Amino acid sequence: MSSPLLHVPSKSAVLIKCPFSGGQPRKGVEKAPSAMVAAAIANQVKSIGWEVSEDESIDWDRIAEIEKNDEPIGKMKNPNSVSEAARSVSEVVERVAKSGKIPVTLGGDHSLGLGTVIGITRAHPETAVIWVDAHADINTPDTTDSGNLHGCPMSFALGLEGTYVTPFKEWIPNPPVASPQRLVYIGLRDIDEGERKILHSHHIKAFTMHHVDKYGIGRVVEMALDHVNGNTSRRDRPIHLSFDVDALDPTVAPSTGTPVRGGLTFREGHYICEAIHETGALVGLDLVEVNPSLKDPHEAEQTVAIGCSLVRAALGESLL
Repeated sequence: MSSPLLHVPSKSAVLIKCPFSGGQPRKGVEKAPSAMVAAAIANQVKSIGWEVSEDESIDWDRIAEIEKNDEPIGKMKNPNSVSEAARSVSEVVERVAKSGKIPVTLGGDHSLGLGTVIGITRAHPETAVIWVDAHADINTPDTTDSGNLHGCPMSFALGLEGTYVTPFKEWIPNPPVASPQRLVYIGLRDIDEGERKILHSHHIKAFTMHHVDKYGIGRVVEMALDHVNGNTSRRDRPIHLSFDVDALDPTVAPSTGTPVRGGLTFREGHYICEAIHETGALVGLDLVEVNPSLKDPHEAEQTVAIGCSLVRAALGESLL
């Protein structure tokens, strides 16, 4: 396996702002990238020694126009705009990652994870995905009850049965570039019955909040890294970290669309980011599902600040 230094030759990050909310019904999450930029996320990352640039090549106005007339296909809501958003993100993430920089995708809802996972694995085929979330987001078009596609990105990325459907099959790789054996969840506590069956049938490693309570976050992260590195002491498999702020308890990050009680503490969430940074193998990062419109201004500001803090922790900010 290649050294992570060959994947990321310099401390250079590219912010990819994704003002997209079509994967779920609650408007406002599309405002998060602008809110994080207004909170000076770029300068915050620069302050810890990174070169930072922004990629604004995606035409989000065009995608918004698609969403206006986006009719359901089967149970899937907004399939055309979700597909086009994810496809566009995948191309940018792939290009940035192949240039030796770290794509930092600022959502927007977690349907964007379909694009980031495909883009990063096209650039770095050995990449493992660590998905930090209250939800598994692995429903298929057949198993989803709501039809909201922010609950389905990993099923499409893994090419599970029922996912090679219009319009996604027009661009999603077949065979898939992502692998169930290189996927680990941390923080799960709200899992649909169809998702539970998928996790078991594909032997996907998942650490719920029960495991965090039982073992502590340090041991959980070690077990996650053991798994993606083939149960060896090596820590050189490239990692894509996809962090949904609803993994945190709502008392910590209240301004998010699908909060679930009993989540990660502030420190547990940050420890995950810090430990993954310490491997030196991080090649991609998502921070999604901050919704500045859902709570009072103080709680929205709190959640935006935590999103920025998680990004800094994943890129190496330390307590000392």
